[in-house]
Amino acid sequence: MPKLNQVNAILTARKPETEKAIGELNRLLQKEQLFNGRERTYRPLDEVNGQKLPPESQKVQQKVDDLIGQARARWVELWNLVLTQDTGNQQARADIRVEDQVILANVPVTTLLFLDKQLVELETFVRLLPTPDPSEEWTHDPNSGLLKSQVSESLRTQKEPAVFVKYEATKEHPAQTEFYMKDVAVGTWRQILYSGCIQADRKNAILARVKKLQEAVKLAREHANLIEVERQRAAEAVLTFVFER
Repeated sequence: MPKLNQVNAILTARKPETEKAIGELNRLLQKEQLFNGRERTYRPLDEVNGQKLPPESQKVQQKVDDLIGQARARWVELWNLVLTQDTGNQQARADIRVEDQVILANVPVTTLLFLDKQLVELETFVRLLPTPDPSEEWTHDPNSGLLKSQVSESLRTQKEPAVFVKYEATKEHPAQTEFYMKDVAVGTWRQILYSGCIQADRKNAILARVKKLQEAVKLAREHANLIEVERQRAAEAVLTFVFER
Protein backbone atom coordinates (compact mmCIF):
# COMPACT_ATOMS: atom_id res chain seq x y z
CA MET A 1 0.00 0.00 0.00
CA PRO A 2 1.26 3.51 -0.75
CA LYS A 3 1.90 6.05 1.97
CA LEU A 4 -0.30 9.13 2.17
CA ASN A 5 2.58 11.49 1.34
CA GLN A 6 3.19 9.51 -1.86
CA VAL A 7 -0.47 9.82 -2.85
CA ASN A 8 -0.29 13.57 -2.13
CA ALA A 9 2.75 13.96 -4.40
CA ILE A 10 1.18 11.99 -7.25
CA LEU A 11 -2.10 13.88 -6.97
CA THR A 12 -0.31 17.24 -7.09
CA ALA A 13 1.14 16.27 -10.48
CA ARG A 14 -1.98 14.56 -11.85
CA LYS A 15 -4.44 17.42 -11.26
CA PRO A 16 -2.92 19.88 -13.78
CA GLU A 17 -2.20 17.07 -16.25
CA THR A 18 -5.81 15.90 -16.15
CA GLU A 19 -7.19 19.44 -16.45
CA LYS A 20 -5.02 20.03 -19.52
CA ALA A 21 -5.98 16.71 -21.13
CA ILE A 22 -9.72 17.20 -20.55
CA GLY A 23 -9.45 20.74 -21.92
CA GLU A 24 -7.90 19.40 -25.13
CA LEU A 25 -10.66 16.77 -25.45
CA ASN A 26 -13.29 19.48 -24.95
CA ARG A 27 -11.78 21.48 -27.81
CA LEU A 28 -11.84 18.41 -30.08
CA LEU A 29 -15.51 17.79 -29.25
CA GLN A 30 -16.36 21.26 -30.58
CA LYS A 31 -14.88 20.48 -34.03
CA GLU A 32 -17.83 18.69 -35.64
CA GLN A 33 -16.00 18.14 -38.93
CA LEU A 34 -13.65 15.69 -37.24
CA PHE A 35 -16.54 13.33 -36.55
CA ASN A 36 -18.07 13.44 -40.02
CA GLY A 37 -17.15 11.25 -42.99
CA ARG A 38 -18.57 10.39 -46.40
CA GLU A 39 -18.14 8.38 -49.55
CA ARG A 40 -19.47 9.67 -52.87
CA THR A 41 -19.41 8.15 -56.37
CA TYR A 42 -20.49 9.66 -59.64
CA ARG A 43 -22.31 7.97 -62.52
CA PRO A 44 -23.11 9.92 -65.71
CA LEU A 45 -26.52 9.58 -67.26
CA ASP A 46 -24.84 8.72 -70.53
CA GLU A 47 -22.64 5.91 -69.40
CA VAL A 48 -21.00 5.65 -72.82
CA ASN A 49 -20.19 9.22 -73.71
CA GLY A 50 -20.71 10.97 -70.38
CA GLN A 51 -17.86 12.40 -68.31
CA LYS A 52 -16.38 10.05 -65.75
CA LEU A 53 -15.53 11.47 -62.31
CA PRO A 54 -13.49 9.75 -59.60
CA PRO A 55 -15.11 8.81 -56.31
CA GLU A 56 -14.76 11.15 -53.35
CA SER A 57 -14.32 10.24 -49.72
CA GLN A 58 -13.67 11.85 -46.37
CA LYS A 59 -12.59 9.74 -43.42
CA VAL A 60 -13.91 10.19 -39.90
CA GLN A 61 -10.96 11.50 -37.87
CA GLN A 62 -12.38 11.17 -34.36
CA LYS A 63 -14.89 8.88 -32.67
CA VAL A 64 -16.84 10.03 -29.64
CA ASP A 65 -16.41 6.66 -27.95
CA ASP A 66 -12.63 6.98 -28.27
CA LEU A 67 -12.67 10.41 -26.63
CA ILE A 68 -14.97 9.16 -23.89
CA GLY A 69 -12.44 6.38 -23.26
CA GLN A 70 -9.59 8.86 -22.99
CA ALA A 71 -11.54 11.11 -20.64
CA ARG A 72 -12.60 8.17 -18.51
CA ALA A 73 -9.01 7.00 -18.17
CA ARG A 74 -7.95 10.44 -16.95
CA TRP A 75 -10.86 10.80 -14.55
CA VAL A 76 -10.53 7.28 -13.18
CA GLU A 77 -6.95 7.91 -12.08
CA LEU A 78 -7.63 11.39 -10.67
CA TRP A 79 -10.87 10.60 -8.87
CA ASN A 80 -9.46 7.45 -7.33
CA LEU A 81 -6.43 9.37 -6.10
CA VAL A 82 -8.65 12.04 -4.55
CA LEU A 83 -10.78 9.45 -2.75
CA THR A 84 -7.62 7.69 -1.57
CA GLN A 85 -6.22 10.99 -0.31
CA ASP A 86 -9.45 12.01 1.44
CA THR A 87 -9.81 8.59 3.03
CA GLY A 88 -6.20 8.76 4.21
CA ASN A 89 -6.72 12.27 5.58
CA GLN A 90 -9.59 10.96 7.71
CA GLN A 91 -7.24 8.42 9.27
CA ALA A 92 -3.96 10.37 9.42
CA ARG A 93 -3.29 11.90 12.82
CA ALA A 94 -0.27 12.92 14.88
CA ASP A 95 0.70 14.67 18.12
CA ILE A 96 2.07 18.20 18.09
CA ARG A 97 5.09 17.80 20.35
CA VAL A 98 7.59 20.48 21.44
CA GLU A 99 10.57 18.73 22.98
CA ASP A 100 8.97 16.45 25.64
CA GLN A 101 5.68 18.36 25.88
CA VAL A 102 2.62 17.29 23.89
CA ILE A 103 0.79 20.52 22.98
CA LEU A 104 -2.07 18.77 21.15
CA ALA A 105 -2.63 15.05 20.86
CA ASN A 106 -4.02 13.00 17.97
CA VAL A 107 -4.55 15.98 15.63
CA PRO A 108 -6.05 15.24 12.16
CA VAL A 109 -3.68 16.01 9.29
CA THR A 110 -6.19 18.45 7.78
CA THR A 111 -6.10 20.46 11.02
CA LEU A 112 -2.30 20.34 10.95
CA LEU A 113 -2.40 21.86 7.45
CA PHE A 114 -4.70 24.60 8.74
CA LEU A 115 -2.50 25.30 11.76
CA ASP A 116 0.59 25.47 9.58
CA LYS A 117 -0.90 28.42 7.68
CA GLN A 118 -2.39 30.05 10.78
CA LEU A 119 0.94 30.04 12.60
CA VAL A 120 2.42 32.15 9.79
CA GLU A 121 -0.26 34.76 10.51
CA LEU A 122 0.37 34.42 14.24
CA GLU A 123 4.08 35.06 13.72
CA THR A 124 3.31 38.18 11.66
CA PHE A 125 0.99 39.44 14.41
CA VAL A 126 3.60 38.93 17.15
CA ARG A 127 6.33 40.64 15.12
CA LEU A 128 4.10 43.73 14.88
CA LEU A 129 3.67 44.02 18.67
CA PRO A 130 5.21 47.37 19.71
CA THR A 131 7.95 47.53 22.35
CA PRO A 132 8.78 50.51 24.59
CA ASP A 133 11.70 52.92 24.25
CA PRO A 134 14.81 50.83 24.97
CA SER A 135 16.62 53.86 26.41
CA GLU A 136 14.33 53.73 29.48
CA GLU A 137 14.32 51.17 32.27
CA TRP A 138 10.85 49.64 32.52
CA THR A 139 9.07 47.66 35.23
CA HIS A 140 5.53 46.32 35.41
CA ASP A 141 3.13 48.45 37.46
CA PRO A 142 0.53 46.11 39.03
CA ASN A 143 -1.81 49.02 39.82
CA SER A 144 -2.22 50.18 36.22
CA GLY A 145 -1.23 47.02 34.40
CA LEU A 146 1.20 49.14 32.38
CA LEU A 147 4.95 49.37 32.06
CA LYS A 148 6.43 52.09 34.24
CA SER A 149 9.72 53.93 33.87
CA GLN A 150 12.07 55.14 36.58
CA VAL A 151 11.45 58.62 37.98
CA SER A 152 13.34 61.38 36.20
CA GLU A 153 13.70 65.00 37.24
CA SER A 154 14.42 68.10 35.19
CA LEU A 155 14.59 71.80 35.99
CA ARG A 156 11.99 74.27 34.82
CA THR A 157 13.48 77.62 33.88
CA GLN A 158 12.12 80.99 32.88
CA LYS A 159 13.62 84.07 31.29
CA GLU A 160 14.53 86.99 33.57
CA PRO A 161 16.20 90.27 32.65
CA ALA A 162 19.81 90.78 33.69
CA VAL A 163 22.51 93.42 33.20
CA PHE A 164 25.90 92.70 31.73
CA VAL A 165 28.60 95.26 32.55
CA LYS A 166 30.89 95.73 29.62
CA TYR A 167 33.07 98.41 31.18
CA GLU A 168 33.15 99.58 34.75
CA ALA A 169 32.56 103.25 35.42
CA THR A 170 35.57 105.57 35.63
CA LYS A 171 36.02 109.23 36.61
CA GLU A 172 35.85 110.14 32.97
CA HIS A 173 33.19 107.70 31.70
CA PRO A 174 30.07 106.08 33.05
CA ALA A 175 29.78 102.31 33.12
CA GLN A 176 28.77 100.61 29.86
CA THR A 177 26.09 97.95 30.36
CA GLU A 178 23.83 95.74 28.27
CA PHE A 179 20.50 94.19 29.14
CA TYR A 180 19.83 90.55 28.25
CA MET A 181 17.48 87.70 29.26
CA LYS A 182 18.87 84.75 31.17
CA ASP A 183 17.41 81.36 32.12
CA VAL A 184 16.69 81.08 35.82
CA ALA A 185 15.65 77.84 37.53
CA VAL A 186 12.21 78.22 39.06
CA GLY A 187 11.12 74.63 39.74
CA THR A 188 11.64 70.93 39.17
CA TRP A 189 9.71 68.58 36.90
CA ARG A 190 9.31 65.02 38.20
CA GLN A 191 8.31 62.57 35.45
CA ILE A 192 7.26 58.91 35.21
CA LEU A 193 6.57 57.38 31.79
CA TYR A 194 3.94 54.69 31.19
CA SER A 195 3.63 52.32 28.25
CA GLY A 196 1.05 49.82 27.01
CA CYS A 197 3.68 48.09 24.86
CA ILE A 198 5.15 44.67 25.45
CA GLN A 199 8.67 44.31 26.80
CA ALA A 200 11.18 43.23 24.16
CA ASP A 201 12.39 40.16 26.07
CA ARG A 202 8.81 38.89 26.44
CA LYS A 203 8.12 39.50 22.74
CA ASN A 204 11.26 37.60 21.77
CA ALA A 205 10.26 34.71 24.05
CA ILE A 206 6.82 34.53 22.40
CA LEU A 207 8.39 34.56 18.94
CA ALA A 208 10.73 31.75 19.95
CA ARG A 209 7.77 29.64 21.09
CA VAL A 210 5.90 30.35 17.84
CA LYS A 211 8.94 29.14 15.88
CA LYS A 212 9.14 25.96 17.94
CA LEU A 213 5.44 25.36 17.40
CA GLN A 214 5.78 25.87 13.64
CA GLU A 215 8.54 23.27 13.51
CA ALA A 216 6.48 20.89 15.65
CA VAL A 217 3.44 21.20 13.35
CA LYS A 218 5.57 20.50 10.27
CA LEU A 219 7.06 17.41 11.93
CA ALA A 220 3.58 16.26 12.95
CA ARG A 221 2.35 16.67 9.36
CA GLU A 222 5.23 14.59 8.05
CA HIS A 223 4.55 11.91 10.64
CA ALA A 224 0.81 11.83 9.89
CA ASN A 225 1.44 11.58 6.14
CA LEU A 226 3.53 8.43 6.65
CA ILE A 227 0.35 6.43 7.23
CA GLU A 228 -0.21 3.67 4.70
CA VAL A 229 -3.47 4.03 2.78
CA GLU A 230 -5.45 1.48 0.83
CA ARG A 231 -6.12 2.50 -2.75
CA GLN A 232 -9.75 3.55 -3.18
CA ARG A 233 -12.01 3.26 -6.22
CA ALA A 234 -14.40 6.10 -6.87
CA ALA A 235 -14.56 6.71 -10.60
CA GLU A 236 -15.53 3.35 -12.06
CA ALA A 237 -19.01 3.19 -10.56
CA VAL A 238 -19.75 6.86 -11.27
CA LEU A 239 -18.56 6.84 -14.87
CA THR A 240 -20.15 3.49 -15.65
CA PHE A 241 -23.48 4.88 -14.47
CA VAL A 242 -23.08 7.96 -16.66
CA PHE A 243 -21.82 6.32 -19.86
CA GLU A 244 -23.50 2.91 -19.78
CA ARG A 245 -25.25 2.01 -23.03
